[in-house]
This record gives sequence, C-alpha cells and structure tokens, in this order.
Amino acid sequence: MRLVLIVTILVLAQATNLFAYGTGLTAYPLMSEKRLVTTEFTGIVSDHGGVGIQTRYMQKINNVTSVDAGIGLAGGDRSGCAFAGIDYEIFPDYKKQPRVSIKSSFEYAKEFGLPYNNLKVAPVVSKGFSFWGHEGFPYVTMPIAISLEAEHKTYETTMNLTTGIAGKIPYEGYTHLTGNIEAVFNLKDSYSAIFMGVSYPLN
Repeated sequence: MRLVLIVTILVLAQATNLFAYGTGLTAYPLMSEKRLVTTEFTGIVSDHGGVGIQTRYMQKINNVTSVDAGIGLAGGDRSGCAFAGIDYEIFPDYKKQPRVSIKSSFEYAKEFGLPYNNLKVAPVVSKGFSFWGHEGFPYVTMPIAISLEAEHKTYETTMNLTTGIAGKIPYEGYTHLTGNIEAVFNLKDSYSAIFMGVSYPLN
C-alpha cells in the first residue's frame, strides 16, 4: 500500500495540471499517530470551473494536532495546486460542546495561467451525531486567505464558507473506509465547489 501511495504522488507531481482544495478530514476524530490517505472527486461549480481528482495524506501527530498534504489533477482555469496544512484543536467534542480547531495551510497554485501563493487560516467547528445508528461528523468552516500573485507581486484576500460531513462507510465489508462530502460557497473572490472522498487507513 505504501508503494502505491508513493507512486501515485510521484505521478501526480509530474502532471502539468495540479489541483487540490477543500478542508478534508480535519474534523474527523482520529487516535494519535493514525494515518489516512484520501482520494477525492473535485468539482468547481462556479465560473471557470472544472472537475478532477486529488489525493490527500493526513496524520494525527498527537491528541490535538494533525497535519495533511496533497496534490491532484483537474481541468478548468484553476489548473495547478499543491498544499500542506496543520490543524490544532482548541476545544474537544465533549457532551454538548462542539469540537473547535484552527487550521492553517499554505498552497502553491496556478490559477488563470498565473502563479499564486496562498496563506490560509480557517476556524473549524464540528460535532459528532448518530444518524440512523451510524456516527457522522458534520462540520462548518470559513477559510480566509491572503493570495499573493507572484508574477506581478499583487495580492488579494479571499473567503468562502465550507460545510460537510465525514464518517465510516456504513456497508458491510467497507466499514474500514471513511467517506466525506463537502460543499464550498464563494463569499469573496473565491470559488464554489463540491468534493467527495473515500479514505483508507494506513495503520
């Protein structure tokens, strides 16, 4: 499995159209040192959109900190991106209290033919619930980014609203897999999108 992951990342890294966005499984509870690899369908539904796939690696470092990184392939004018991020839990999901964390990330993107460096910060609020006997973890976040266009050295701020849910796939033989679906809504100079993914545990 590790060899497949390495080969996949190397192939994607050689591609001319890289694409990776979204919150991922930041809000999903993992034990310390657990690792997941995720394959996601990506669909930008706003103007100049496109569809594609992306791969994301996530690891829980300790009880309150997780990291992720990823790249992907897509069409459309947002044709190049690779990212890395870190999530720090402020409050745990406990009784009636939702989980609250701060996720910061860095993205190198090629959008509309120009290179961008995006520094992003996002508060993430989530809560575990039982849905027809199966546990799910809905979440909402509002990523705010400073986007520097490297060629002309100009910048702008962007913002979107993201909501989604993650949980174990509730079908016999697939309960070791985690599924997620996410919707992104443009609030300022950003994009609207839909993401759907399946994650496989590496340990």
